[in-house]
Amino acid sequence: MSFVFNADEIFEMALQIERNGENFYRNSASKFKDSEARDLLARLADMEIEHQKIFRGMKSALTAADRKAMTYDPNNEAGLYLASLANTKVFFEKDIDTSKIEGIYKSALAAEKDSIAFYLGMKDLVPSGGREKIEDIIKEEMRHIRILGERLAALKK
Repeated sequence: MSFVFNADEIFEMALQIERNGENFYRNSASKFKDSEARDLLARLADMEIEHQKIFRGMKSALTAADRKAMTYDPNNEAGLYLASLANTKVFFEKDIDTSKIEGIYKSALAAEKDSIAFYLGMKDLVPSGGREKIEDIIKEEMRHIRILGERLAALKK
């Protein structure tokens, strides 16, 4: 089966990834009394909300041509790539042990890496004005990975 996504659909997938991330972090935060872990997870959820605002703005700025146009890709490799990533269910329902902060951090790290891979593929398929914003979001997701990695390493000390 072949998938061809236009910019509008790609932004919708990105919005869903960010909504899922926000829900994951909020739900995880609610399970902890430890204020440091709870505050970090709540902060990450808030960052996902900011990403949603950026993507909504970019999506609303699309022209009619952007909503229909697709980068020249005769073999639909970009579309298949994004479909594959979307199907990995970044921050979707997974079997995650949320009873321990270590499991949450590990799952969040994996999902953040998956989201970066999605956004790297997405970057070349959006109108040129949106590429810088997507790069900014990629940098933000990389910062999430650094923060989560540091917290995970601190747990192992």
